[in-house]
Amino acid sequence: MKKENKIQSDIISELNELFPDSIILKNDPNYKQGIPDLVLLDREGWALLEVKRDAEASHRPNQDYYVNKANEMGQYGSFIYPQNKQEVYNGIQETFTSKRRRSRISRG
Repeated sequence: MKKENKIQSDIISELNELFPDSIILKNDPNYKQGIPDLVLLDREGWALLEVKRDAEASHRPNQDYYVNKANEMGQYGSFIYPQNKQEVYNGIQETFTSKRRRSRISRG
C-alpha cells in the first residue's frame, strides 16, 4: 500500500490534469487542527479534500467538521482515497457545473 504522501502527490497531479485552470494548495497540518490536506480553487467554486490511505483510515479531530462545513457552504468537501477518487473527481465537477448553470441563469 502506498504511503499517504505518495497518494496525495498522485491526487494533486490528477487534479491538475482535470482542473488545469485551478489553483491547488497543500495545507500546513500544523497550522489549524483538522483543516483538510488540499484546497482546490476554481472560478466555479472551491473544494476541501482530506487525503486518506483508504476508507478505513482514522479521522483526526475536526476533519469531519471542515469537510461538512465546505458542503454546508455550497462548495465541495470530501475525504479522498484511492478507492473513491474517481467518485470525488466527478463530485467536484458536478458541483462546479451546477454553479456555472446557476450563475448563467441568474445573470440572464
